[in-house]
Amino acid sequence: MSHRRRLFRNALILCSAAVLSACASGPSGNISLIPAETAAQSGKSGAFTQPLKWDHKKPGCTGDCPEIKVDSLIFPGRQKLTELVDYALATMTGVSSNQPPPYSTLAGFEAYFWKTAAPRDSVSFTARVRYSNKNLTVIELGSWQYYTGAAHGISATQFLNWDNASAKVLGLDNILLPGKHDAYVAALKQAHTQWLASNPDAKHDPATYNRLWPFKPSDNFGFTDHGLIVKYNSYEIAPYSSGQPELLIPYGALHGILKPEYLPA
Repeated sequence: MSHRRRLFRNALILCSAAVLSACASGPSGNISLIPAETAAQSGKSGAFTQPLKWDHKKPGCTGDCPEIKVDSLIFPGRQKLTELVDYALATMTGVSSNQPPPYSTLAGFEAYFWKTAAPRDSVSFTARVRYSNKNLTVIELGSWQYYTGAAHGISATQFLNWDNASAKVLGLDNILLPGKHDAYVAALKQAHTQWLASNPDAKHDPATYNRLWPFKPSDNFGFTDHGLIVKYNSYEIAPYSSGQPELLIPYGALHGILKPEYLPA
């Protein structure tokens, strides 16, 4: 994991603690938060959303101008979640690899960007509900940044797993049984092995591919009906041409690793 990404994760944890009054430890009892139905059924419920879209160019600029695009969400009645999404997107910009950014909202980033951006700099932010049921709302956050003169833009992604009842963000430590982090990493590594088996570049020269792009653990997970999806940014486990790889750990491989309430009933 890059230093910049560690900074973002640490900042997000701090924000979650401040805005959400600490992460949830997960519900008690034997009631599953993951339904046995397919996504077509369970995806029908979850936190209510409204779109938030805008496209701004630097005020007073003509010709080639810096630009910011936002395609995000607000959550009526869930102000804490709306604020967390706004904060998380803003801090995904990563203007410095050595310290947190000098802003904590998209509005703050916009003001900073107009002061510092080159003529063709462009930044896009996205937030979408990747999965939902009556208990959980999984939000996938994305940022894309292009800086003048660069060969290409750089994208980043982050999942937020929101417990609808407790109004808390669930981190990896909240959903794993005690002492099972290594078992989670082993299950993720197995999913990575299966992903490599379907990757043409890896199949062509496995030794070279594994040397250049070795497996790395990640806690960037999101719930689905079928298991935990773990998503990587460009260059983390694959070249830029591979985009943002996703690994699926089926629930069947997570028995004895996830707390029972996070397994299908």
